[in-house]
Amino acid sequence: MRTDIMPGVTFPDYELSDQTAKHRKLSELQGDDPMIVVLGRGGFCPKDRRQTEGLVQLHREMEVGYCRLVTITTDTITETNEYRSGASAHWPFLSDPRRIVQKDLDIAEYTDPVHNPMIPHVVVLEPRLVVHKIYNGYWFFGRPTMEELRQDLRAVSMKCRPDWDITAPGFRAFWDQGRKEHFYPYGKAYRDTLGGRD
Repeated sequence: MRTDIMPGVTFPDYELSDQTAKHRKLSELQGDDPMIVVLGRGGFCPKDRRQTEGLVQLHREMEVGYCRLVTITTDTITETNEYRSGASAHWPFLSDPRRIVQKDLDIAEYTDPVHNPMIPHVVVLEPRLVVHKIYNGYWFFGRPTMEELRQDLRAVSMKCRPDWDITAPGFRAFWDQGRKEHFYPYGKAYRDTLGGRD
Protein backbone atom coordinates (compact mmCIF):
# COMPACT_ATOMS: atom_id res chain seq x y z
CA MET A 1 0.00 0.00 0.00
CA ARG A 2 1.24 3.49 -0.77
CA THR A 3 3.13 4.86 2.21
CA ASP A 4 0.99 8.00 2.33
CA ILE A 5 -2.18 5.96 2.92
CA MET A 6 -2.26 5.69 6.71
CA PRO A 7 -4.58 6.44 9.63
CA GLY A 8 -5.64 10.08 9.73
CA VAL A 9 -5.34 10.79 5.99
CA THR A 10 -8.17 11.02 3.47
CA PHE A 11 -8.64 7.90 1.38
CA PRO A 12 -8.99 8.52 -2.39
CA ASP A 13 -12.57 9.10 -3.51
CA TYR A 14 -12.61 6.47 -6.24
CA GLU A 15 -15.50 6.40 -8.71
CA LEU A 16 -16.25 2.98 -10.18
CA SER A 17 -19.17 1.03 -11.61
CA ASP A 18 -21.26 -0.97 -9.17
CA GLN A 19 -22.83 -4.36 -9.81
CA THR A 20 -25.59 -2.67 -11.87
CA ALA A 21 -23.08 -0.67 -13.98
CA LYS A 22 -24.01 2.58 -12.20
CA HIS A 23 -21.04 4.85 -11.46
CA ARG A 24 -20.60 5.36 -7.70
CA LYS A 25 -18.14 7.48 -5.72
CA LEU A 26 -16.97 6.26 -2.34
CA SER A 27 -17.98 9.57 -0.74
CA GLU A 28 -21.53 9.15 -2.09
CA LEU A 29 -21.73 5.62 -0.74
CA GLN A 30 -20.40 6.71 2.64
CA GLY A 31 -22.54 9.76 3.32
CA ASP A 32 -21.91 10.85 6.93
CA ASP A 33 -21.38 7.33 8.25
CA PRO A 34 -18.45 5.13 9.20
CA MET A 35 -17.57 2.80 6.33
CA ILE A 36 -15.59 -0.37 5.69
CA VAL A 37 -13.96 -0.75 2.27
CA VAL A 38 -12.95 -4.28 1.31
CA LEU A 39 -10.32 -4.41 -1.44
CA GLY A 40 -10.45 -7.99 -2.65
CA ARG A 41 -9.10 -10.40 -5.19
CA GLY A 42 -12.52 -11.27 -6.52
CA GLY A 43 -15.10 -14.01 -6.69
CA PHE A 44 -12.54 -16.60 -7.86
CA CYS A 45 -10.73 -16.46 -4.49
CA PRO A 46 -11.94 -18.87 -1.77
CA LYS A 47 -10.48 -16.60 0.92
CA ASP A 48 -12.48 -13.64 -0.37
CA ARG A 49 -15.63 -15.75 -0.51
CA ARG A 50 -15.12 -16.93 3.08
CA GLN A 51 -14.51 -13.37 4.25
CA THR A 52 -17.67 -12.23 2.48
CA GLU A 53 -19.68 -14.93 4.29
CA GLY A 54 -18.71 -13.32 7.59
CA LEU A 55 -19.40 -9.83 6.27
CA VAL A 56 -22.95 -10.86 5.26
CA GLN A 57 -23.71 -11.39 8.95
CA LEU A 58 -21.85 -8.28 10.10
CA HIS A 59 -23.61 -6.15 7.48
CA ARG A 60 -26.94 -6.81 9.18
CA GLU A 61 -25.51 -5.19 12.31
CA MET A 62 -23.90 -2.38 10.33
CA GLU A 63 -27.25 -1.43 8.79
CA VAL A 64 -28.91 -0.88 12.16
CA GLY A 65 -25.74 0.84 13.40
CA TYR A 66 -25.76 3.36 10.52
CA CYS A 67 -22.49 2.12 9.01
CA ARG A 68 -21.65 1.42 5.37
CA LEU A 69 -19.82 -1.36 3.58
CA VAL A 70 -18.42 -1.57 0.05
CA THR A 71 -16.39 -4.24 -1.72
CA ILE A 72 -14.04 -3.43 -4.62
CA THR A 73 -12.47 -6.10 -6.84
CA THR A 74 -10.82 -6.30 -10.24
CA ASP A 75 -13.72 -8.46 -11.48
CA THR A 76 -15.77 -7.40 -14.49
CA ILE A 77 -19.28 -6.07 -13.86
CA THR A 78 -20.78 -9.46 -14.74
CA GLU A 79 -18.40 -11.28 -12.39
CA THR A 80 -19.01 -8.65 -9.71
CA ASN A 81 -22.77 -9.12 -9.92
CA GLU A 82 -22.42 -12.90 -9.82
CA TYR A 83 -20.04 -12.73 -6.83
CA ARG A 84 -22.41 -10.42 -4.92
CA SER A 85 -25.52 -12.47 -5.75
CA GLY A 86 -23.81 -15.77 -4.98
CA ALA A 87 -22.80 -14.47 -1.55
CA SER A 88 -26.31 -13.11 -0.82
CA ALA A 89 -24.65 -9.77 -0.10
CA HIS A 90 -26.75 -6.61 -0.01
CA TRP A 91 -24.13 -3.88 -0.10
CA PRO A 92 -22.47 -2.25 -3.13
CA PHE A 93 -19.78 -4.18 -4.97
CA LEU A 94 -17.64 -2.03 -7.25
CA SER A 95 -15.95 -3.35 -10.38
CA ASP A 96 -12.43 -2.24 -11.28
CA PRO A 97 -11.25 -4.38 -14.23
CA ARG A 98 -9.00 -1.51 -15.39
CA ARG A 99 -7.21 -1.81 -12.01
CA ILE A 100 -7.41 1.89 -11.20
CA VAL A 101 -7.39 1.25 -7.45
CA GLN A 102 -4.74 -1.47 -7.67
CA LYS A 103 -2.36 0.82 -9.57
CA ASP A 104 -3.10 3.98 -7.59
CA LEU A 105 -2.60 2.29 -4.21
CA ASP A 106 0.33 0.18 -5.49
CA ILE A 107 -1.26 -3.09 -4.34
CA ALA A 108 -0.80 -5.36 -7.36
CA GLU A 109 -0.49 -8.96 -6.17
CA TYR A 110 2.57 -9.82 -8.24
CA THR A 111 2.53 -13.43 -6.95
CA ASP A 112 -0.62 -14.08 -9.04
CA PRO A 113 0.17 -13.02 -12.62
CA VAL A 114 -2.76 -15.09 -13.94
CA HIS A 115 -5.53 -13.04 -12.29
CA ASN A 116 -3.51 -9.86 -11.59
CA PRO A 117 -5.68 -9.02 -8.54
CA MET A 118 -5.20 -6.52 -5.75
CA ILE A 119 -3.46 -7.56 -2.56
CA PRO A 120 -6.50 -7.85 -0.29
CA HIS A 121 -6.93 -5.08 2.25
CA VAL A 122 -9.70 -3.89 4.54
CA VAL A 123 -9.85 -0.16 5.21
CA VAL A 124 -12.00 1.21 8.02
CA LEU A 125 -13.01 4.82 7.35
CA GLU A 126 -14.29 7.60 9.54
CA PRO A 127 -16.69 10.08 7.91
CA ARG A 128 -15.24 12.14 5.05
CA LEU A 129 -13.15 9.12 3.97
CA VAL A 130 -10.64 9.57 6.80
CA VAL A 131 -8.62 6.39 7.31
CA HIS A 132 -9.07 4.86 10.77
CA LYS A 133 -7.34 1.51 10.27
CA ILE A 134 -5.88 -0.62 7.46
CA TYR A 135 -5.59 -4.42 7.47
CA ASN A 136 -3.37 -6.30 4.97
CA GLY A 137 -5.14 -9.52 4.03
CA TYR A 138 -2.65 -11.20 1.71
CA TRP A 139 -2.69 -14.01 4.26
CA PHE A 140 -6.21 -14.84 5.42
CA PHE A 141 -5.42 -14.30 9.10
CA GLY A 142 -4.14 -10.83 8.29
CA ARG A 143 -7.75 -9.94 7.57
CA PRO A 144 -9.77 -8.55 10.45
CA THR A 145 -12.20 -10.75 12.30
CA MET A 146 -15.80 -9.60 12.47
CA GLU A 147 -15.23 -8.77 16.14
CA GLU A 148 -12.23 -6.58 15.29
CA LEU A 149 -14.39 -4.73 12.76
CA ARG A 150 -17.14 -4.31 15.39
CA GLN A 151 -14.57 -2.77 17.73
CA ASP A 152 -13.30 -0.48 14.95
CA LEU A 153 -16.85 0.64 14.14
CA ARG A 154 -17.49 1.27 17.83
CA ALA A 155 -14.38 3.45 18.07
CA VAL A 156 -15.28 5.40 14.93
CA SER A 157 -18.91 5.79 15.99
CA MET A 158 -17.91 7.07 19.42
CA LYS A 159 -15.72 9.63 17.70
CA CYS A 160 -18.19 10.83 15.06
CA ARG A 161 -21.56 10.59 16.84
CA PRO A 162 -21.92 13.55 19.23
CA ASP A 163 -24.91 11.84 20.86
CA TRP A 164 -22.99 8.62 21.59
CA ASP A 165 -23.68 9.25 25.28
CA ILE A 166 -27.09 10.89 25.47
CA THR A 167 -26.70 11.22 29.24
CA ALA A 168 -23.89 13.75 28.72
CA PRO A 169 -24.65 17.26 30.04
CA GLY A 170 -26.83 19.31 27.73
CA PHE A 171 -28.26 16.59 25.52
CA ARG A 172 -31.56 16.28 27.37
CA ALA A 173 -31.98 20.06 27.06
CA PHE A 174 -31.28 19.89 23.31
CA TRP A 175 -33.94 17.22 22.95
CA ASP A 176 -36.49 19.13 25.05
CA GLN A 177 -35.84 22.25 22.93
CA GLY A 178 -36.51 20.28 19.73
CA ARG A 179 -32.90 20.66 18.58
CA LYS A 180 -32.82 17.25 16.94
CA GLU A 181 -29.84 18.10 14.74
CA HIS A 182 -27.73 17.02 17.74
CA PHE A 183 -29.12 13.47 17.49
CA TYR A 184 -28.45 11.00 14.69
CA PRO A 185 -30.45 10.19 12.61
CA TYR A 186 -33.19 12.51 13.91
CA GLY A 187 -31.52 15.59 12.48
CA LYS A 188 -31.29 14.03 9.00
CA ALA A 189 -33.82 13.59 6.25
CA TYR A 190 -34.84 9.94 5.83
CA ARG A 191 -33.32 9.75 2.36
CA ASP A 192 -30.01 11.11 3.70
CA THR A 193 -29.71 8.29 6.23
CA LEU A 194 -30.44 5.69 3.56
CA GLY A 195 -28.63 7.29 0.62
CA GLY A 196 -26.28 4.96 -1.21
CA ARG A 197 -27.66 1.84 0.46
CA ASP A 198 -28.52 -1.08 -1.80
